[in-house]
Amino acid sequence: MHAMAEWYIRGDSDQTKLSRILDVAQDLKALSMLLNAQSFPFVIDLACLASRREYLKLEKWLTDKIREHGEAFISACIKFLQRRCPQIMGSAVKEENLPKSAQLPHETLTTMLACLQGCAGSVSQDLSETILTMVGNCSILLTKPRQAPPGVLRHRGIEPTFNPSTLGGQLFPVTQVPQVDAIANIGSSLASMSLAGAPAGMGPPSSSAFNLPGALGPLVSAPGSPSRLLGPAAPGSSQSPFPLISLGSQLQHTGAVGTQVGPGPTATSLVPGVGVSAIGALGGRIGPQTAVEKTRLGEASNIFPEMSQNVSKEIEDEANSYFQRIYNHPPHPTLSIDEVLEMLKKFQDSPNKREREVFNCMLRNLFEEYKFFPQYPDKELHITAQLFGGIIERGLVSYMTLGLALRFVLDALRKPNTSKMYYFGIAALDRFKSRLKEYHKYCEHVAAIQHFCDFPPHLIEYVEYGLQAQEPPNRPQGSVLPVTLQSILTPIPASTTAYKTNTSTTVTTTTTVAKTPTTTPAIATRPSIANATNIDTLLVATEKEDKMTAPPEALQDKIGFVFNNLSQLNLQTKCDELRDIVTEEYWPWMAQYLVMKRASIELNFHTLYSNFLDVLKIPELNQMVLRETFRNIKVLLRSDKGIANFSDRSLLKNLGHWLGMLTLAKSRPILQVDIDLKALLAEAYHKGQQELLYVVPFVAKVLESCSKSKVFKPPNPWTMCIMNVLAELHQEADLKLNLKFEIEVLCKNLNIDVVDLKPSVYLKDQEKLRNLEYQLSHPNKKPEPSAPPAMSQSPAQQPQQQPAPAATSAASAASAEEVSQVAISSSATPPTSVAPTNTTPTSSVPSGPPDPRFSYMDISVTGIGNLAPHVSVNGQVVLFQAHPQLKQFIRPAVERAVQEWIHPVVDRSIKIALTTCEQIVKKDFALDPDESRMRASAHHMVRNLTAGMAMITCRDQLLVSISTNLKQTFLSALMGATPQQKELVEQAATAAAQDNMELACAFIQKTAIEKAIPEIDKRLLTEFELRKHARNEGRRYCDPLVLTYQAERMPEQIRLKVGGVTSQQMAVYEEFARNIPGFLPLTDRDAALFIPKNVAQDSNPSGTPFQNTAPSQLTYGTDELGAVFEKITNDLEHYLQNIIGNQGVIPSNCQVSSLHSLLEALIIARKSRDAMSAVSLLQKAVEGMLDCLTSMPNDPELMIRYRDIHLRVLKALQDPRAYGVQWTNKQVTRCLMECREEFRYNVDAIDCLIRSHLVNLQQYDLHLAHSMDNGLNYMAVAFSMQLVQLYLVDERLNSTVTESDLYHTIEMLARIATHSRQPPDGLTTLIELLRANHDPGVLVDRAQGGPTAHIHSGILQVRARDFDDPPGLMEKTEYLLREWISIHYSATAGRDPTRAFSIFVQQMNGHGILKTDDLITRFFRLSTQMCVDLCYRFLAETPNTPTLVRTKCFHTLDAFVRLIALLVKHSGDASNTNTKINLLNKVLGIVAGVLLQDHDNRLAEFQQLPYHRIFIMLFLELNAPEAVLEAINYQVLTAFCHTLHILRPAKAPGFAYAWLELVSHRVFIGRMLSVTPQQKGWGMYAQLLIDLFKFLAPFLRNAELAKPVTLLYKGTLRVLLVLLHDFPEFLCDYHYGFCDVIPPNCIQMRNVILSAFPRNMRLPDPFTPNLKVDMLPEIAHAPRLLTNFASMIQPVSFKKDLDSYLKARAPVTFLSELRSNLQVSNEPGMCYNIPLMNALVLYVGTQAITFIRNKGLTPNMSTIAHSSHMDIFQNLAVDLDTEGRYLFLNAIANQLRYPNSHTHYFSCTLLYLFAEANTEAIQEQITRVLLERLIVNRPHPWGLLITFIELIKNPTYKFWNHEFVHCAPEIEKLFESVARSCMVQKQVQPPQENELAE
Repeated sequence: MHAMAEWYIRGDSDQTKLSRILDVAQDLKALSMLLNAQSFPFVIDLACLASRREYLKLEKWLTDKIREHGEAFISACIKFLQRRCPQIMGSAVKEENLPKSAQLPHETLTTMLACLQGCAGSVSQDLSETILTMVGNCSILLTKPRQAPPGVLRHRGIEPTFNPSTLGGQLFPVTQVPQVDAIANIGSSLASMSLAGAPAGMGPPSSSAFNLPGALGPLVSAPGSPSRLLGPAAPGSSQSPFPLISLGSQLQHTGAVGTQVGPGPTATSLVPGVGVSAIGALGGRIGPQTAVEKTRLGEASNIFPEMSQNVSKEIEDEANSYFQRIYNHPPHPTLSIDEVLEMLKKFQDSPNKREREVFNCMLRNLFEEYKFFPQYPDKELHITAQLFGGIIERGLVSYMTLGLALRFVLDALRKPNTSKMYYFGIAALDRFKSRLKEYHKYCEHVAAIQHFCDFPPHLIEYVEYGLQAQEPPNRPQGSVLPVTLQSILTPIPASTTAYKTNTSTTVTTTTTVAKTPTTTPAIATRPSIANATNIDTLLVATEKEDKMTAPPEALQDKIGFVFNNLSQLNLQTKCDELRDIVTEEYWPWMAQYLVMKRASIELNFHTLYSNFLDVLKIPELNQMVLRETFRNIKVLLRSDKGIANFSDRSLLKNLGHWLGMLTLAKSRPILQVDIDLKALLAEAYHKGQQELLYVVPFVAKVLESCSKSKVFKPPNPWTMCIMNVLAELHQEADLKLNLKFEIEVLCKNLNIDVVDLKPSVYLKDQEKLRNLEYQLSHPNKKPEPSAPPAMSQSPAQQPQQQPAPAATSAASAASAEEVSQVAISSSATPPTSVAPTNTTPTSSVPSGPPDPRFSYMDISVTGIGNLAPHVSVNGQVVLFQAHPQLKQFIRPAVERAVQEWIHPVVDRSIKIALTTCEQIVKKDFALDPDESRMRASAHHMVRNLTAGMAMITCRDQLLVSISTNLKQTFLSALMGATPQQKELVEQAATAAAQDNMELACAFIQKTAIEKAIPEIDKRLLTEFELRKHARNEGRRYCDPLVLTYQAERMPEQIRLKVGGVTSQQMAVYEEFARNIPGFLPLTDRDAALFIPKNVAQDSNPSGTPFQNTAPSQLTYGTDELGAVFEKITNDLEHYLQNIIGNQGVIPSNCQVSSLHSLLEALIIARKSRDAMSAVSLLQKAVEGMLDCLTSMPNDPELMIRYRDIHLRVLKALQDPRAYGVQWTNKQVTRCLMECREEFRYNVDAIDCLIRSHLVNLQQYDLHLAHSMDNGLNYMAVAFSMQLVQLYLVDERLNSTVTESDLYHTIEMLARIATHSRQPPDGLTTLIELLRANHDPGVLVDRAQGGPTAHIHSGILQVRARDFDDPPGLMEKTEYLLREWISIHYSATAGRDPTRAFSIFVQQMNGHGILKTDDLITRFFRLSTQMCVDLCYRFLAETPNTPTLVRTKCFHTLDAFVRLIALLVKHSGDASNTNTKINLLNKVLGIVAGVLLQDHDNRLAEFQQLPYHRIFIMLFLELNAPEAVLEAINYQVLTAFCHTLHILRPAKAPGFAYAWLELVSHRVFIGRMLSVTPQQKGWGMYAQLLIDLFKFLAPFLRNAELAKPVTLLYKGTLRVLLVLLHDFPEFLCDYHYGFCDVIPPNCIQMRNVILSAFPRNMRLPDPFTPNLKVDMLPEIAHAPRLLTNFASMIQPVSFKKDLDSYLKARAPVTFLSELRSNLQVSNEPGMCYNIPLMNALVLYVGTQAITFIRNKGLTPNMSTIAHSSHMDIFQNLAVDLDTEGRYLFLNAIANQLRYPNSHTHYFSCTLLYLFAEANTEAIQEQITRVLLERLIVNRPHPWGLLITFIELIKNPTYKFWNHEFVHCAPEIEKLFESVARSCMVQKQVQPPQENELAE
């Protein structure tokens, strides 16, 4: 010990030496002994290092040492800190001058200071002062921007000057990865890994499927701070199947003194979505830093000198409770702002010390919290603003604090006038406006704000009067609510007018809503769904209108009372009463009250209110009510439909019904000037689904009243006209079901049938659309010129002013709408790391574009690294001359800015440029036959537009982004910069950003261009093809429609001419080519490079990620598509001629017409070649099958041909040259789900589609379950029963459909069978059958979706996700994978694997991989594919030895497996196993999916190695002896078994060897059969063996085994031998299931299984003379059988007859029909149903044993005779042919095993049949069955031996007298040798203990 300490001190405290010492101490388990050494400097340093490695708790160790050694140790600690952290004494040591290893980590520093401060009171004066100085300096030190400590918990000791809450997330540059230790890090890194992607602690509850540990929630926080209460959404609120888990429980860090760790009672979430202003919320605040940086928190704590002493827990809790009540919602206890202010005033002046402390605590925390206000939801921010303003208004603060408060408000007011903080400032200012007269200097600052003129008018007035130290005489009032809150928070004042901002257009509202991180319905920024009729929208609109005279309150109450008590019985009296009390002046108010507060909400009382108006008989009032109804309807039609506003929709429905009652029901028309219903439908149709959800139910409710009117009921033309428009809408394929339902209900009410309506072509009529008067959106007001900021805010606000230069106005409308949508999306999601800070002077943004610096050819966009050569660094900048090392930060800052903006900018530019370019090029070149000219022009134009669009979108953002990145980096590099240095940093960052913004912009522009070129080719592909087609046919291409249009409509000067485009027109495109915005003009040589290659070579541009779903954009080599269509058209025409020409057969009209319409659709599809026509062709084919495919008894041949031709069409669409399998199956499934009810349930047709693999079964299964409607839809239930019966009962063994495919359907059927009073006939039996067939061991877990749901979804995702990965994901994945491999094999990972993993998780998070399940799934798929591809590359390298290849492959694969295992292990928390298992299932599914896809694609080239390694290593990793893994071991086994079952040899023969190796791995067998308790793994393992036997069966049946199969067979035998030796009970229990699938000729394999006997049994020697088998004790016991053999006896009627025969020997015909029931075909070798035969034999035998036992007897030769059971056996022996009898006798011999009741019974039965046989043939066959099992190598089953010995020894059977024994010399010899070995006693010992002799 002394030597170590000396070595350390002599080495000048070298940290590497210390680290070595610590390693040695740990290895020797001597750390605690070493820490007791007397050399304090050494032990303190060692303890600090040990605590960082989590070997000890530093805080506890220090406290113990201080207690033990007192001042001597304290003084040593102080010296240690002074040595290791000189800055702590105020000395200006630059941190970079200290070696990195010598710097003391922050968490260690704070822990030590906390302990020292705790004992500062009990030491000498000098030490005490030194400690306080250090604490003071430490708080300054730690507020410097630097990396966040991982979890420094708040120490109550360091309160006044050292406030760790200043270390909250906001102060640290988000971009840096915190240096974090061990497990604590998993908290911080996985914190933001709540896989739904919301920054931890804010945003909506996660909906992810595997949330890794969630935000480190409210671990710590300042006492009583509001944010303590505004914690992240409570874990319970997650809507995911695997909820968010807080990692509080897993933090192995020093617990703070008296602070709660983990979400405890004080950390309840009041304002969901707001982060915690504490150190714990590391991942928490990822938002831009918008806080007032100038106000360091040191200030906030210094200006509350009263708070110098520690805050007690009680005071903190009390302060908390008041904040809680401020933000609470009823029914919880609440406090109004005025009440709080009153209370604070009282506390401030209170003589009670405690109350003063609460006052100080609350105020101080409100101020500290200011920097987090931008994260508050709008409503809570508004409340806080009022509180803040109220504090100033009531004079609760003074001097410095008042100055700080006023500065906060001023800073907020300076924010952009649409931001949340601006509204905060406005609300606070409004609150203390009456005091502005006292602060005229402050008013000057406010008035100087740039957008002061946009303040609410009444505040402008107050400020202007305040400048003269006065108050406005009339004391004006006004609204100060942000737009988002007006509808929620506005009270219903009597006279105030709402203050309208210039930006309150619908678009802005949407963007604001998008930015508001609402999380719970309770405080959502929209009306709650729960409250379906919230009339806020109407109230807000009414507020803005002219006020009407409202009656006094008392009168209002009376009117309300009258309406409350109104009924049909008292109508007259109440009307009289109202007439008396309401005078004429209040009629308008009453009309409004009736419509808004009554009719709009109370649908059920409409008739009553309508009758009330009739009885009242005041025509003027009726008019007013009608007017008011129209007014409110218009308000709702124009309300914002961007959010799912349920209440507005139901109000509109109710008012529609009310309007119908007031007008149509009373035979009064609805005038077009008031509302045009038909036009309204058209407008909604064009605006989209949201609008239709409002309009269709409204129109339907209005028209409902037609049924009550003589005039308007059908067939009134006005009504029918609207009904026909609704019918046209009803035909729409993708119309939401609930809207279809509304239309159908309306038809029912009007007594008409939807089918009888004549759908118009009104909705799609473009002409009509142009002349529509818009009734839905706000009328477009001209923007006021006085408000430039509002206009410039986002292009989204003036879509009408930006018509895209497209060919038609419809197209221009579309592109304008696209522009506006893009604008919204880009403004709604600003990238997080760019913060518009006040420090960037606005003057630095260049006014116009500077001259371009780069030529287009200079920039290479193959990778971000290509920016490096062009990055410019100005050496003249002062900062760089002083600190040249800072230059290196410029390149990363530029790259980061580019990466941050590239995706949104590229997506947006391309979207707009493509639409515009496509329209214009199509117009200009409509009559030009040369496609190459058209293509070149399109390229030039799209290049120019994309570049321009990208440039204007990203220039300014890049400038700000680069300069912000640089500022942050420079400041963190210059630790503790002086104000002068900060100014230099500011200048340098701005200059470097200016110099490099051009480069970054050019890089993004060129990236966008490179992506746009293939896209425009894709969009114009059809145009190019048409021109080529025309040329090939020798004609000149010309579009006749365009030609006519040009000739008739266009003036001569601008008319297009047939032939090429004129040179003047081409000049425009050439100009586009030469001058690309943002680049130097191109030379002619460069421009020549841009001429596109011939379109033929490039007709199939590489798939880019922009074609997410629309198959219309999918690129197909169109000639190939033509060939596919050509072939199928010929087939169809040929078939039609045959059918019609063949007079012998007259097919039904249905079929002929169906075929004709199929042919028409095919011709259209062939001609137009777009996805729409393909969809309608597919629909015709599916509906043709559903409608007419029935079994035709008169001509089955015709039916088959009819079916085949439809299938051929669908298969043609599935062709990869056409639309591919995925697209076709999706569309077929959609057709099945949406087709008409009457032919939706055609079993033949659907069976045919399913067997042809045309249906997506998962989707269809869900649809079926849903359509049964809990048993109410009888047709659907009956149909589902038929399907289940067909696939899972009748064809259970060879069906294409498995139980998991129809999981939801079965679940629903089971529920109906259990819960409905009268379940449909046969349903209960069907469910029982399913249960019986369902082997309990195979699918153990029946949770929702089954355990395989995630595996299957993983497989499906691999199959489905080939085309649409987000751009850049592939590169990210590759980068991350490389990164992980290097981390995994690094030395640090060896020492501290958990830490290495958590650092990597942070990287994954940084790349956004963990945001959603979808991205994680894609990441795993791409990683698996990369690993596999790498292995293929290594395996292809020829000179390598196999060992070397394997080593190379395993290097990558093992690292990848380790990553999966760690993610599984650390996802969720210890108690939440679902998360881990779902993730594992998903990953296994993905690997299986990649394997299957690879297997299908590579065929013979397939390699098993990578997959085998992944599976086996992952299995071993997850079976390591760790508690967290042991807890989920059974689920892990289940997951692997399911995966192996899915990958069984029959499905992936290429993987068979590896599969067998996995199944037979010792760990796998051990876990499955031995370690798992209660034999829970047995059933699953048995299923895997059955999979293996089933695969081998066809090969074994033919007995000629090729070498590969022989190998597999030998392997299987070895596995069986291992099982026989180690797990004989397993073979005993499952022998039946195994023998069922092993072919009859595999004698040795079957013998191995049948020889098994329980290990606790000693077998009697079968050769013992006079062995009395029936006296053996074991003979009485039945063996355990785990296969449900009785369920195999199918059909049910046969089983019924069998039971009935066994009981009563009736029906008489049973025996004679028995053979026909067992026979399935006439093909030799395949005649009989073997599983049924086996089941029948065993079932009859077990029934016989029971029957004999019930009579009190035991089975023997006499008791088994003359019973119904033996009748059946004898009948089978006699009646069956040779093949059948052989199978029957085999079934009996399969039961001859170890001593048990079955062996005994069947041994007797076999001997009885031999004795009673009526022909020698039967006896010969019995002998054959026994003999062939005995002449093979051992082992031989015991039962077999005793039966054969009995047969040949017992003279009763006269065995040796039979002719067949002597029929040939070799046979005779054989019998003699067998007899010798059997008869000679003790010659051969029986196999004991299952040992084997070969």
